[in-house]
Amino acid sequence: MFKRILIANRGEIALRIIRCCREMDVETVIVYSTADKDSLAVMAADKAVCIGPAKAAESYLNQDAIIETAILTGCEAVHPGYGFLSENAAFARKCEENNLIFIGPSADIISSMGDKQSARQLMIECGVPVVPGSDGLVATAEEAAHIAERIGYPVLIKASAGGGGKGMRKAFSREDIENAFETAKSEAKAAFGNDDMYIEKLIINPRHIEIQILADKYGNTIYLGERDCSIQRNNQKL
Repeated sequence: MFKRILIANRGEIALRIIRCCREMDVETVIVYSTADKDSLAVMAADKAVCIGPAKAAESYLNQDAIIETAILTGCEAVHPGYGFLSENAAFARKCEENNLIFIGPSADIISSMGDKQSARQLMIECGVPVVPGSDGLVATAEEAAHIAERIGYPVLIKASAGGGGKGMRKAFSREDIENAFETAKSEAKAAFGNDDMYIEKLIINPRHIEIQILADKYGNTIYLGERDCSIQRNNQKL
């Protein structure tokens, strides 16, 4: 069991990790931005280190600062929580290269499944039916418009590194494309430090069912049942 871990997140998820670690007698170090200096998570952790200003790109997405802090504070592992760097393969690999355990999937698994466009391509190669969409990443609004014309409106413009409903915009006509594309791209850059985009056909009022799979590095795999995620707000399941 770890003696000390670094938490690279904030808010309620950081608090959940701190409480779990406390029950397991594991010390916690939390990194925070100047905007979160008085937050409950910062006060609850055993040690707190400020790594940057309020802008997430300069704090919670600052990979080098997080790695350096983990090493300097004697942490054995990094817990990314969810969002931010939790699905960032480059960050998981940096942890491995610095002898830090990344509490989450390996860098190779994240590369395959954490990036939505890569996961989509993998499913196509495995013969799994997917929603019609772009064949790869989409670089410009003009390119997005051509793809939308091919697959038909409405379309959903999505961040490849996205999650939590961020970096997604709907377009119901050619007039919607430019604003939707640029807005989604900007939001993705701010939230994930990655503005790669792709496009899928938008399905109106879909039935959205998810099955979660959990596996460890020893080859043990289980599924956790199904959940109906059809009711959503701002593209995020309730």
